[in-house]
Amino acid sequence: KNVEDFTGPRERSDLGFITFDITADLENIFDWNVKQLFLYLSAEYSTKNNALNQVVLWDKIVLRGDNPKLLLKDMKTKYFFFDDGNGLKGNRNVTLTLSWNVVPNAGILPLVTGSGHVSVPFPDTYEITKSY
Repeated sequence: KNVEDFTGPRERSDLGFITFDITADLENIFDWNVKQLFLYLSAEYSTKNNALNQVVLWDKIVLRGDNPKLLLKDMKTKYFFFDDGNGLKGNRNVTLTLSWNVVPNAGILPLVTGSGHVSVPFPDTYEITKSY
């Protein structure tokens, strides 16, 4: 969609809508020093204005004792996917990555990026109307 962006200059910006599935077994990450995991899905892409754009689309906290096996289907983004211009329409290389922060009982907070990535192409035309 191309919508008016009220967060900055009064110009129209691309607003991306995606749905996604996540299947992950996080059981091996939970050892004696892991209190919780902060998972987040980010999109990374380049445009003519910016060599690197990174946007967090979704996040979830998994506590020790929660089911560490994720089977999430047809999920919608938790946060708006705005581009600061028109860089989403027709973009052929928007890469989605699942990463997580380990929140330990004691010690440093390591940042871990998942081993898998997926690149998705965005359409060449804007959607007119769709309910999300």
